[in-house]
Order: sequence, then C-alpha cells, then structure tokens
Amino acid sequence: MSSIKLRVVVALSGLAFACAAQAGQTATPVKVAAQTKKAASKSRSAIAAEFEKFRDIMEEASPAELFEAKGEELWKAKRGPKNASLEKCDLGLGPGVLKGAYVKMPRYFADTDQVMDAERRIVYCMVTLQGFKEADLAKKPFSSASKTPDPVSLVTYVAGQSRGMKIAVPQKHPKERDAYNTGEEIFNYRAGPWDFSCATCHGADNLRIRTQDLPNLSSKEGAIAAFQGWPGYRMTGGLMHTLQWRLNDCFRQQRFPEPGYVSETLSDLLTYMGVNANGHVYKGPGIKR
Repeated sequence: MSSIKLRVVVALSGLAFACAAQAGQTATPVKVAAQTKKAASKSRSAIAAEFEKFRDIMEEASPAELFEAKGEELWKAKRGPKNASLEKCDLGLGPGVLKGAYVKMPRYFADTDQVMDAERRIVYCMVTLQGFKEADLAKKPFSSASKTPDPVSLVTYVAGQSRGMKIAVPQKHPKERDAYNTGEEIFNYRAGPWDFSCATCHGADNLRIRTQDLPNLSSKEGAIAAFQGWPGYRMTGGLMHTLQWRLNDCFRQQRFPEPGYVSETLSDLLTYMGVNANGHVYKGPGIKR
C-alpha cells in the first residue's frame, strides 16, 4: 500500500507542477483551463490505474476464496431446527442446481410469487428448509470484525458457481419487468436532506469522489460495475460483503432510511442494475477497495 500511496502523491505532485507551469505561460485563460482539465483527467486515470494494479495482485490469492469454501461447507451441512442442508434449495434452475444460477438472478419464483435476488432467496431457503427465523437472520446481517454472517458466505459460494458466465437476468415474467421498472424509479428517486438519488453519483459518465471512479450504472458499459467483484472482500475493512450491504451503505450515504434486510426494494434495485449488465461476463467473488 505504501508504494501505491507514494505513486499517488507523485502523480498529484506532477499535476500540481504542470498546472503551475501553465499558469506562468501567456496562453489564453480558456486554453489554460482546457489544458489543466486534460492534465487533471490524465492524473486521475493514472491513480485509478494504480488501484487496479493492486487489485489484480490481490485477486491472484483472493481472501474471497476462504469465504467461498466456508459457504460450500454451510450449504452441504445439516443445520437449523429442521436439521437439513440447503442442497434442495431452488435458485431458479431446479433444486440444488447452482451452476449459472447467480448470473440469472434476481428472477421470479412461482412458489413465493415474488422476484428475488440471490441473498433473498438463500435466506428464504434457510427459513423454509432449515427452520431458521428470518427475524433472527436480519438482526446482524452484515459482516463485522467479530463475525461473518452465514448468508454472506453462502452467497459467496453460490456466486462462485457462476464464475466466467454471462449475466442474463431474465425479463420474461410480468413481475420481472415490473421489478425492473420499480428499480429504475428507485435508482432515480431524489429525496432526503441532500436531495440525493442513486443516479446522483451513478447516473452519468466521468464522475468520481476523491480518487474513486463512480461508474455510470445506468449505461450498458458501466452497469457491470454493479455486479463485478460482488460479493467482495473489502480491503479497507478486511471483511466480506454482499450487494445487500453495498446497497444499504449507499442508502446510508444518501441519508436515506436503510431498506429492510432481503427486502423487495433491494430485489427491485438489483433487477434494474442486473438487467443493465446483461451480456457482460461475471468474474466471480473478488476484491473491493
């Protein structure tokens, strides 16, 4: 990390030097502004590239694999009040079929008459097949320094079974299309003390916060960023997180009330983002900054 920080400082110092040099020239203000903007853009790209290099190195021995292995163990173990495994859980392709299931969710399930994302469906199976109580699972659903909730590891395992496959979130059923439309409304809905929406940060190209690029999740090119690397091992906290956590944290940053765990709101929003990412190859659980 120290070498990256050093390169970031060097890059920013180079930008400052370039801007200072331009200020001493006799170019017109408009030309100076254009040159400064171009130099700043180049420097920001260099910073982002350094983070990508570091992420690639980490991906070679990703800690996410440990949670994937734990998830497999949990999936096959007989647990809960009903002393049952999750091997009969239907994720949309038939009981126990995991290969390719993650990249085809959220999707409609006839047994619940609902559109469900992967984490929501896995929790449903834990309740119906194993006898766990959803209220108990929702008490502390996200990873902390002291514990990684079982659904996090289970989602990581399931997601790993779709590694290298194309995202293909379905839109055949009317409720799947309704979920997409509702998700789009949620994505663009502005409210709260700062009048923010998801689109405020993720609805246009070339936006960023500090050194963090903000992908345009409404575009075909940028939408993959909503799925790629999630579930993800976040280096800044050393914790494994799912998309449920990521979206809840976005609501928190908007100063919105956070949605309930495995709620319809999140399934709708994930449907919108997933459909937008259709056709992209999912690389599996990965590393996040």
